[in-house]
Amino acid sequence: MKKIIVLLLILIPFKVNAISASSAIAMDLDTGRVLYGYNLNEKKLIASTTKIMTAIIAIENGELDKKIKITDIIHEAFGSAIYIEVGEELTLRDLLYGLLLRSGNDAALAIAEAISGSEEEFVYKMNDYASNLEMTNTVFYNPHGLEESNGNANTSTVLDMAKLTKYAMENSTFREIFKTKTYTVKTNYKTYVWHNKNKLLNEDYITGGKTGFTEKARRTLVSTGSKNNINIVVVTLNDPNDWADHKSLYNNIFKNYQSYKIINQKKFKVKTKDYYENAKLYVKNDFYMTLTKKELKDVTLNINLFKLREYSNDDIVGYAEVKIDNNIYHKEPIYAQKIENDKNLAWWQKLRRWIFNG
Repeated sequence: MKKIIVLLLILIPFKVNAISASSAIAMDLDTGRVLYGYNLNEKKLIASTTKIMTAIIAIENGELDKKIKITDIIHEAFGSAIYIEVGEELTLRDLLYGLLLRSGNDAALAIAEAISGSEEEFVYKMNDYASNLEMTNTVFYNPHGLEESNGNANTSTVLDMAKLTKYAMENSTFREIFKTKTYTVKTNYKTYVWHNKNKLLNEDYITGGKTGFTEKARRTLVSTGSKNNINIVVVTLNDPNDWADHKSLYNNIFKNYQSYKIINQKKFKVKTKDYYENAKLYVKNDFYMTLTKKELKDVTLNINLFKLREYSNDDIVGYAEVKIDNNIYHKEPIYAQKIENDKNLAWWQKLRRWIFNG
């Protein structure tokens, strides 16, 4: 798995109605920039939002369409369930829908056993993932989020949970399950129809979410939303008014921010000297950034080229770095394409190169 680094720049350019949560965050999914938040590193119980980690580990380490025969490990589950039975056969994909749509604690235990052989080994993997994602204030004791009988419980922060969700949302399978409203599955025992517990999915801009609740953790909620090329994750912990708080944060961000094209792939040009005089330097992608009008003025594009004497076509020769106040929020690879000597080209080749290279 790859590491992600979240650079903190907390900006509150808009007035937010009072938020009820003990801690809250709104993060840009594209850059990891914190647009709004407070008590970012306050450790709290996270309840069933734990299952975001359980899901992404299963997706990345399991065979989604492989049949899993349910064992008596599910007898250890209590609380919310999808009510699967010992001997029943479901695919890993089916269990993931039951995990995220219905918050099945039995599904969580079945997934853990299927992926790692035991719940203990799976929890080890959960904490390893957390370390790699730089979730420095997070610890997992189980794959479902309920408090253990000995008092141990999964704890994290809104910042760490936003980092986790940002990573998970880069996976297309996770995104598809995360946003699903209803899922039907037929097993060797029966047919299930699961409806997502996330009421925010009724909003057209919401692209996914995971609810959570225990008596100790109270209400926890992670949601993602997109509008006009702005992609956001919102996390609240211990929030009695979480549905309204999430909608308020989305509405304020969509109102006060815009998505600006910072790197234009078609118009990208770099003046070269000494090292790449006989090459065309280019990028492969546009890059957009969620900013206020005021912030747009502070964005700089720094071209950082390697000093390579030897290179081949389509080699990476540097990066275009998008910065605000010396913080780098995006690095776009710069590639080189060698330009043939005009003397060796026919007239039509020169014309073609002129048309396509500008």
